[in-house]
Amino acid sequence: MQLQPFHIAIPVNDLLAARRFYIDLLGCSEGRSSKDWVDFNMYGHQVVCHLVNSIAASSLSKNAVEGEEVPIPHFGVVLLWHDWEVLARHLSALNATFTLKPDVRFVDQPGEQATFFITDPAGNVLEFKALRTPENLFARNKDDH
Repeated sequence: MQLQPFHIAIPVNDLLAARRFYIDLLGCSEGRSSKDWVDFNMYGHQVVCHLVNSIAASSLSKNAVEGEEVPIPHFGVVLLWHDWEVLARHLSALNATFTLKPDVRFVDQPGEQATFFITDPAGNVLEFKALRTPENLFARNKDDH
């Protein structure tokens, strides 16, 4: 099965801050835009930031995964291991604030993955992950239900 790019639209309250985060920090390129929205190319996927007047107070929930409290909702990209390491080093060198620091979870299981979370200026949480064995993206671990 050939994977197709995803599209996600998220609210932001400052397009300049969004541009600094997605372009300058994450290295995305800018696509189409208007005064009210901007498209970003995030590893071949379309992330659209739509300007809103205000961002509602955070209603993030958290879910325990491998002993860490993972923020819900979140979205992100599954990268190749090397690309994940490059991005994690890049963000660390820029002293980026991680919501959850780079780590490896599910060690020695089919779903072994490197992951970190970062939050954009509008409060949208992004996860970047890489699987040790990419073809195991949907493989079940021993404790899955």
